[in-house]
Amino acid sequence: MVGAVAAQPECVAAQGAAAVSAPGHGGQRAVAARIQRSPAPPRAGQGRAAARRSQAGGGRATRVVAVDRVEMPDMGTVAQGGPDSVRRSWRRAGVGVIAAGAGLAATTAALVPLRSQVSLPSVVLLYLIPVLLTAALGGWVPAVAAAAGADLLVNYFFIPPFRTFAVEAGDSIVVLAVYVGVAVAVSLAVDLAARHRATAARRDTEAALLAVASSQPIEQSLARLLEEVRTTYRMTTVALAEQGRTVERVGPSPHGQPALSVAAGGGLRLLGWGPQLFAEDRRALARLAAAAARALHTQRLAGQAAHAEELAHIDRVRAALLGAVGHDLRTPLAGIKAAVSSLRQPDVDFTAHDRAELLATVEESTDRLTAVVDNLLALSRLQAGVLSVDNQPTALDAVVARAVLATDTGGVEVHVDVPDDLPLALADPGLLERVVANLLANACAATPPGRSVQIRGRADDHQLQLQVIDHGPGIAVEDRDRVFAPFQRLDDHSSTGLGLGLAIARGFTEAQGGTLTPSDTPIGGLTMTIVLPAAVADR
Repeated sequence: MVGAVAAQPECVAAQGAAAVSAPGHGGQRAVAARIQRSPAPPRAGQGRAAARRSQAGGGRATRVVAVDRVEMPDMGTVAQGGPDSVRRSWRRAGVGVIAAGAGLAATTAALVPLRSQVSLPSVVLLYLIPVLLTAALGGWVPAVAAAAGADLLVNYFFIPPFRTFAVEAGDSIVVLAVYVGVAVAVSLAVDLAARHRATAARRDTEAALLAVASSQPIEQSLARLLEEVRTTYRMTTVALAEQGRTVERVGPSPHGQPALSVAAGGGLRLLGWGPQLFAEDRRALARLAAAAARALHTQRLAGQAAHAEELAHIDRVRAALLGAVGHDLRTPLAGIKAAVSSLRQPDVDFTAHDRAELLATVEESTDRLTAVVDNLLALSRLQAGVLSVDNQPTALDAVVARAVLATDTGGVEVHVDVPDDLPLALADPGLLERVVANLLANACAATPPGRSVQIRGRADDHQLQLQVIDHGPGIAVEDRDRVFAPFQRLDDHSSTGLGLGLAIARGFTEAQGGTLTPSDTPIGGLTMTIVLPAAVADR
């Protein structure tokens, strides 16, 4: 999987952890919305127990591993905005108080020497600046305190009589009252806007995480989602656990108790090792945990579907192999047995002609058995990747001539149009002859009586083409990939055989660096086109 090494053995107990649903806004921060989109590095750390496949999910795409059990604290209080949320609220408020004190002191120090030159409305407006700064940094509570402090400072230093809190003019009282009201209202507005921005940033982060995970292949989506959660929330390790056992993990092997435990449903929990998070972050992680659970479920379903398809394919191949081999082995063996038994009968005096026919039957049946064994061996070499290929400059006309002579065409007339002045092809002569022979045998088997098969050779743009053209029923477009699979014979073909000819032909062609593609013959039938690279030196 991308972004994570398969989970190392570990086991965690999460039964005491409560589901996360925390109200309140105090002391929260916005998570950075920048999502790392590069592939995650492999995880460090190795476990101690051997990995074993999950028996609960039945999926093939995930693994469940077990190691030491780690007791986790009850996260209910923390998730509901408990001590960690309170501490961070006080921390933010402390920042606001410092900003208020520094801002008011700086404003006062700057304006007192200019008291005779600055009007009272200007002074009031300038004192709004530290109040707004306090609201942005510390929230509305320290901002209201800053507004009250600014009101007292304006009264003390800028309203006659100076350096006293007495007010002579009634309009000055109105100015101070309006100032306090405006400062409080603006502080609340700034704090509310900051909260909205933080909420929007968290939602953008959550959406980006889900988008990145959903863009990955099914088998990688869970690991990528966990990796993005780990990176975005600055966790050292993030894991998805099921019934106390880790099914997926990103990051190094964790130590100690997880700082985060979020219920994901279905016995799953999202665990994180790293810094404590705010209540709003935890609510977002609760939704991400549910997404991780869905990704795991989808991954398991995909694994089960792939496993079922694999089993179905094995069953189809087994049935095709048994049926084809049963026929193609039984028939020549029966012919050999009958001919040899007849020849060994002491009470029958065969003529020379009859004896020759029986021996010809034995030879023909032996050749058929040899062809079956050769095809099976060729397929096994292809599938094992041990096919020996010796590409060299090869004359196509000579290869085609040998293939035609070696193929039993069943009486079908074969027309060869391969000019002897064609450039040399870069190919293995023996393998190419086998390819042409297989294609020719297939074409002759599909050709109705009275029709012929053509073999054409052409040179085109540093490539050479060989076409085997028949005028039989052809192959439907949806079946053209299937006919190249081993042991595949179309239902409407009455010819016998293992169904290996086309599979071997394509495998041999691709092993030589060429291609084999089917197409329709213009007036009906099938055209098989071999494309090979031209050799460097021509004849």
